[in-house]
Amino acid sequence: MTKNYWYVILTYVVMQFSIIGGFPLLVWLGIGEGMEDRQAYLIGYWSVISFTVALIIVCWILRKEWTKGDFRGEPSPLAITVLWSMLGFPIALIGQAVAGLIQQQVFGIQPGSENTQQIMGFVSAFPLMIFAVAVAGPILEEIIFRKIIFGAIYKRFNFAAGLIVSSLLFAVVHQDFKHLLVYFVMGGIFAFLYVKTNRIIVPIIAHVGMNSFVVIVQYVFREDIERMIKQMEEMQQNLPQFISFF
Repeated sequence: MTKNYWYVILTYVVMQFSIIGGFPLLVWLGIGEGMEDRQAYLIGYWSVISFTVALIIVCWILRKEWTKGDFRGEPSPLAITVLWSMLGFPIALIGQAVAGLIQQQVFGIQPGSENTQQIMGFVSAFPLMIFAVAVAGPILEEIIFRKIIFGAIYKRFNFAAGLIVSSLLFAVVHQDFKHLLVYFVMGGIFAFLYVKTNRIIVPIIAHVGMNSFVVIVQYVFREDIERMIKQMEEMQQNLPQFISFF
């Protein structure tokens, strides 16, 4: 990997751990003082700051690389790039849904992620965090896990090796091993879009579109979703009694 790529990775790591110093700083400044859910508010507040700063730094480091391809051959023409950018979002959404269904039917893993629910709690406390979750986060993740990690392994070994390693690291960062299959499928889709077009902007658009859709839907319809989940849990609890009745 190039020196610039190591700078990008370092920036990402510092961003991930910056909450250790950022949270006490916000408390010392008195931000959010007196709020009922101050902790979630401050975490959301600092996340927006750290993600935004990290995104600016990374974009500046890679400022000369946005228009060139990373693999053999020329980057796809503009029309093809736009086409795959438009197709990437629904493909990613369908892939996530299929992976979730397989997890539920084969492994008994219920849909819904604790990591996602925790993030939505921060978003509810500090709505501007939607930018960090739906825009800045996906851009940084595609640069780190697809452009740098997947790209380096793919060029040295093969597609499968790059996909496995980058997807595992992707799951590690999200601390959501229970939904490893979902991250694996998503990593595969984004990696395919990247290799297919030789443009990192394509998986970035697909990732941003998917995260934006999920976050906005959960933010706007959160109460309805929670009510539906509660009703489904009650139905599952009452199902054995209903069966035994017959």
